Amino acid sequence: MRSLRSAAAVTVCALGVATAITVPAMMDDGDGDAKGGAPRPRTVRAGAEAAADSCRDPEASLRPSSASGPAIKRIKNREVNGHKLNKLIAGVDQNSYRWGYRDPATGDLTGFDIDLVHAIAEDIFGDPDAVIFRTIPTSQRIKALQEGKVDVVVRTMTINCERIKDVAFSTAYFQAGQQVLVPDDSSITGYNKTLRGKKVCTAQGSTAEAELDKPDTGAEQLGAIKVKPVPNQLDCLVRLQLGEVDAVITDNALAAGQAAQDPSVKLVGSRFTDEFYGVAMNKDDDDLVRRVNKVLENYRQGGAGSPWMQAYQKWLAKDFSTTKENPTPPVPEYKD
Repeated sequence: MRSLRSAAAVTVCALGVATAITVPAMMDDGDGDAKGGAPRPRTVRAGAEAAADSCRDPEASLRPSSASGPAIKRIKNREVNGHKLNKLIAGVDQNSYRWGYRDPATGDLTGFDIDLVHAIAEDIFGDPDAVIFRTIPTSQRIKALQEGKVDVVVRTMTINCERIKDVAFSTAYFQAGQQVLVPDDSSITGYNKTLRGKKVCTAQGSTAEAELDKPDTGAEQLGAIKVKPVPNQLDCLVRLQLGEVDAVITDNALAAGQAAQDPSVKLVGSRFTDEFYGVAMNKDDDDLVRRVNKVLENYRQGGAGSPWMQAYQKWLAKDFSTTKENPTPPVPEYKD
């Protein structure tokens, strides 16, 4: 077993110097505006064909609307101790570098996901700071929505068939995929047979855990040892630094941030899934879903000057700097 890394490395979950990580860029599938505007939406067919395969397009969401329905009115009229709260309650991460993390200088939550929360709050309340952030672990994201503890979850949450049974999603706002993170001296080359006999860490309730549980392509097939999942993906990084596991499987976008925090780890192989992040909401909050989709439409508008691209350049461009293709937000898909 490797010797323990220094305490500074183990507690690296604050900040680090950015390094260039090769991560595939998001594609617009040829539907983007040739003049640099927002990607044109795609419509997913409903009816008998959709009923026969109800999860053919899990990324398809409700069409955008600025109308205020029951969910928006509930959020606006929410009271605490007899006084209107006038705040959006958002479930976020505080440990994902560049996505949702605390600025060590100010203590404020910052990152790509945090910027999007501010945009939603500004649309609903006219004030980007009308937000109460609640930090929640990966395993509690769905439960927090179902129990009404938060209005939205903006936390690098992948849209998939299993999750849309429990929560509603906006259109996709980022494309990522699963990849393998290992120490820089590892012999592991990717999600393949080099994982045989190796201890692999994932976060509970993550898509990485689901991938490792697949009978045909998961840990058993590869001969890998899946250790007990942890509450947060950053816990896996600490276990990797301590030598308690040999590899971490997580979203490549998150892993790029982890590698930026700790140069002693690296991404290997290529991403082996295609996944899309969405804003998650309670299944009954249709009007909130439509409102968030309207926000995302505006967020994508403007090409290189769009709020989406400004946030990308501010938070993520350094980690994606070796990709040759220009990043774009995913093309929104809507239901009939």
